[in-house]
Amino acid sequence: MKFPVDVVAATLHRLFIGAAGTSLRKEDRQKAQELSPLLEQLARVTTKKAGVLVDACAGKSAVGLVAAALVLPRGWRVVVVERDAKRVQHAKRAAALVGNDVAVSFEEGSVSGFVDEADVVVALHACGGASDDVIDAAVAARVKHLLLVPCCYGAHPATSDERSGPGQRAAAVFVDALPRQGTVGRRFAQAVIDAERTLRLEEGGYDVDVVEFVSASVTPHNLLWRARRAHEPVRMREAARRRQRLLSLSR
Repeated sequence: MKFPVDVVAATLHRLFIGAAGTSLRKEDRQKAQELSPLLEQLARVTTKKAGVLVDACAGKSAVGLVAAALVLPRGWRVVVVERDAKRVQHAKRAAALVGNDVAVSFEEGSVSGFVDEADVVVALHACGGASDDVIDAAVAARVKHLLLVPCCYGAHPATSDERSGPGQRAAAVFVDALPRQGTVGRRFAQAVIDAERTLRLEEGGYDVDVVEFVSASVTPHNLLWRARRAHEPVRMREAARRRQRLLSLSR
């Protein structure tokens, strides 16, 4: 199923702006370009008659609400998870305009605890450690499908603090060995983080594809992790071995 950018843009305008004679801002037009292919991915994993979609790290809740308006069958329910109370209130007003028989509820806080009943978890541009939180929550809840687009690796991803994920902590160990050219260091660190996240999902029982879901000219954060729970013990053990090997190299 295709979702043309102009249709997505019109839906964003109806939900979040609505005033006649106005137009979307530049960042909203970019969001429509990102949502168009992401909605296609959602349509592939929401084919059953009823289910629960969790829009994690939702921000303005564009993914969950546009999916409710254009993608989801009537028996589905959307749970929007966002830390910012002001964004939640704004999204609640937009949800009243969805115009489809898809129930939408809102939760303020982190994604952990809100995915236990989820069939599908989607997180578009989950910033920094939020991507790790989404992965860990999805694995713990044995969610059937996860669609994850990480974001905001930082000015230099090879930095570490108490909120860093294991991949970021691993990358931080290599800082002294990296060349002084910042671009090289950033790419190396990002590759370590991406590899650890992929292996963590596979160790958790997921079949994982990593694809460019939009052009880098739309957003530099254009990698989509498509994870489907398969629970294949042999592959899980191999992923665990590879992940431990990766982490051991940074010790």
